[in-house]
Order: sequence, then structure tokens, then C-alpha cells
Amino acid sequence: MAEAMLAADGTPLKRSLARALRRQKLRALALIAPLLIFVVITFIVPITSMLFRSVENEIVQNTLPNTVVALASWDATAGKLPDDAVFEAMYFDMFLAAEAKRHTRLGSRLNYETTGMSSLFRQSGRKLDDLGKDIQKPLEALNPAWKDGETWYAIFDAGTDAVQADTDLLAAQRERIARLTSNSTDGSVNFMPRADMVTLLPKTAQVYSAWAVFVATQDGRDPATRDPWEDAPTALVADLQTADLSGYDGPGADLLREAQAADLPNPDFKAAFADIDEDWATMGPWTTLQTHANKFTQGYFLNAVDAQKTSDGVAWQPENKQVLLTLFGRTIWMSLLIMFSCIALGYPIAWLLANLPMRTSNLLLILVLLPFWTSLLVRTSAWKVMLQQQGVINEVLVWIGLVADDNRLQLMHNETGTIVSMTHILLPFMILPMYSVMQTIQPTYLRAAKSLGATNWTAFWRVYFPQSIPGIGAGSILVFILAIGYYITPEIMGGTKGVFISNRIAYHISSSLNWGLAAALGTILLAAVLVLYWAYDKIVGIDNVKLG
Repeated sequence: MAEAMLAADGTPLKRSLARALRRQKLRALALIAPLLIFVVITFIVPITSMLFRSVENEIVQNTLPNTVVALASWDATAGKLPDDAVFEAMYFDMFLAAEAKRHTRLGSRLNYETTGMSSLFRQSGRKLDDLGKDIQKPLEALNPAWKDGETWYAIFDAGTDAVQADTDLLAAQRERIARLTSNSTDGSVNFMPRADMVTLLPKTAQVYSAWAVFVATQDGRDPATRDPWEDAPTALVADLQTADLSGYDGPGADLLREAQAADLPNPDFKAAFADIDEDWATMGPWTTLQTHANKFTQGYFLNAVDAQKTSDGVAWQPENKQVLLTLFGRTIWMSLLIMFSCIALGYPIAWLLANLPMRTSNLLLILVLLPFWTSLLVRTSAWKVMLQQQGVINEVLVWIGLVADDNRLQLMHNETGTIVSMTHILLPFMILPMYSVMQTIQPTYLRAAKSLGATNWTAFWRVYFPQSIPGIGAGSILVFILAIGYYITPEIMGGTKGVFISNRIAYHISSSLNWGLAAALGTILLAAVLVLYWAYDKIVGIDNVKLG
């Protein structure tokens, strides 16, 4: 058996080579690590975070957690409104959300799915106090002690008693308020709910705990000295309808029994919501809430293709709202048209740059690069001046008699204006890759072809053109990807018929603030580019693309 070859230090040569190669790779990784980390932090993470918004839908569960649970068992197809438990959960969830100024955000989110939800939530948040005041006043009239925040605190705070407090309830309220306010609740909360109160008066313990955490962490005040919100008396009266206080002798026992024995108004949550807005007495808001209550949603992607998620499944948007698929098709088609226009105009220029004497070629190259020294907005505005009906091009056509003065060409605010201006702007990105590849094509190849009897056209088509295809491929990919993402030039020149899907993305990010839909549109656009890139690789071969 042959002995293994050894290195100078006596280790097997194969192991020594593997170790040396591993060290070399680690050194290379250490050299590129700073750049890699920078790219991940500043590029990959923000883009991934933005694209994740296309499926993220936590705002409904974070804002109305109890309502989402109560609605889960509701059958919307039965044609009946949810039961009283759903309205009750909605009241207490909405009350806390309104105090945290979160209900309007939820309304805006649901308004993307059903028009009118934003105003409904905003109006409801302002009127929720009415029901609480209608119950709070009789309770305080029954015994003025209920006006004192210390009374409430003494009843529900565990203090330093040996009674084990329900720490899970307090932790849950901390987490919920942290989600509602986007602020940490890790401060000291001088409150712990009594375990017996959690059992006897569960709704009130939950509502009061949420208020105590909110006041302590968000307002920086001691809940022992503050009066609770109006929803606390409402929860107390609702709990007292079924509470068994016969064995309770803790703090406030007499007050609680007195309130239970009194003829206090029983809160009617369903009627209260109907009084706030009659829409709450219809199926619409509740089906919208139930349909879009999941933590993740495909609703944004459905909206991006002119569909929508309903309680009955997927359905198409009304015809007057079906515009996004048209924009996608227009974006792909016009980007391809711009790409072929740049090829047709750029190929002769690149050929001249590659075959003229160096001095002349350098001068022409400066003219090609000159547009880069001018702002994109200035170049687009210049085309706006030239293409308008009283612009230079129409004036020349009228002057030479090709166009009547009363029938000037409409070259702006349509597809023509977008294609012309974007072809001019993106033309250098096509010329430069083709020029760099054409420079490497030896003139002797053409002379050899002609010496063998080929005509000028045959020599060009059979010898020169195939060698220039890698430059055409590189320029085409560059121009197409740039064109598909442009939005400034189409916005200025396109009007309503020449805008791209990127204009819609910009609108939803900056104006409507529907970032979820914008992320879905961006994801679909990215997927379309990747599919076209894959198709190009299969047909032409990405290995044939060269920049010089």
C-alpha cells in the first residue's frame, strides 16, 4: 500500500492543502466582510422589510385582539349580526385603541378594503365615552366613593398582600400597550391585579389593568391617584350582572354589593354602537373585520391584480377600479418598445464610435455622455417644451406645411411623449455597452470575409453583428430594467395614458400611504423582471452578455 504524501511539517499533504485553502477563503471573506455587512444593512434589510409589508397585517389583531377572537366563531353567511359578546369586546378594544390614538390607523388600513371604514372608526373613537358616562354618572351618584381613584386602586391592586396576583394578565397588558403605542412598557408599574378580582370581575380587572399600565408607562403617572377611564365603570356594571360576591370580604366589598343590588343601567353595547353610527348595525364593517383579521394577508397582492379578498372568497374589483393590470401590461410593453428604440438608434452610433479615428471618436463620446451632466428633471422638462402643441417640433412641422396649424400633433401626455423622452434619456445606457464590445471586434475579420467573396452586407450580418450581440444584450438588460422602474419622466410626460406602474407605487408610498399595496406592486414588478431575466438567459444565454 502506497504511503500518503506528507507536507514539510509531517501532516498529510491533502489535509495541509485543504487547511491552506480554508485559510485563504477566510482571509478573502474577512476582506469583503465590511462591504458585505454594509450592503446587507443598508440595502437588503430595508428592501426585505419593505417587501414584507405586502403580506403583514398585524394591526387588526394588535388593535382589536378580543374582538378578533370573538368574531372567529361568527358565521357571516347566516345574514345575522354578531352576538352581544362581539360588540362588548369591540367596545373595550376600541376604547383602549382610541386612547392610544391607534384606532384611526386601523380605520385607514381597513379603508383600503372597504370605503368608509376610516371615517367610521374615527367617528366611533370620539363617541365611545358616551356609553361610559351614561353608566359612570349613576354609579357615582349611588356612592361618591366611586369618584375617587384610590377606591378603584384599593379594590383591584394586590399590593403587598400574601394573595398571589395574576402576573400573566399584567404581562399581557404590557405587551398589548407596547404594540399599540410602539413604545416600551418596561418601566416600574406600581400595580398588580388581585387574583380574586380577576376571578370575580374579569372584565373590570382586564380593563383596569390596561388603564393602570397605560397611565404608568405612557403618561408617567401613578394609577393609585388617578381616576380610571369611563370604560372601567362600564366593565364593572357588566361584571356585576353575573358576579357572585357572597364569599368576598376584601377591599370594597360593601361598595361592590351596594352597586350590585342597585338598579344601575345595564350596558347595551349593540345599541350603543348603532347610536354611534348606523353602519355598525349592518353586516359590512363586521365582515370586513373578520375577513382581514389574520396576521398575514394576501389582500394586498389581490388588490395589485385588480382583485379583492371578500368573505365569500376572491372576487374581481369593480370595473371602474380595474387599472393595475392595465398598468402592468403597459409598463412591460412600453419598456420593451423603449429598449428596441434604443437599440435601433444606438447601434449605428456605437458602430461609429468604434470605427472612427480615436480623436473623432472621443469627441462623439463626449457628446454621448453630455446628457449625464444635466439633471434628469431638466432633460424631461426640455422635452416637455419641445413636444407641446406650441412647441418646437409642432412649430417646425407647421412651418414646412406637413401639419395644419389647427391640427397640431398631440405628442405629450400620452405614450408618445413617454417613449420619446425616455428613449433619449436611456440611449447612452445602450450605446456605452455596445461601444465597449464593438471596440474589441477586429477589423481584419471583415476584411477577411470580403476577401473570401462576401458583400458588405453579408460580412456585416454574418461576421460583425454576431460578435456585437453580447453588447446588445448588456445594453438591453440595462435599459429595460431602468425603464421599467422610471416614474419621474412618465409622470411629467405621460398624462393618464403614458404612466407606468412605478407611478402608482410612488403614489401609494407618498400620497395614499398604502405601503402594503405599494410593496405588493413592487414585489410583482420584481418578480416580472426576474422572470424576463430568466427567459433571456434561456433564449440568449446570460454568459453571452458582456460589457467589454
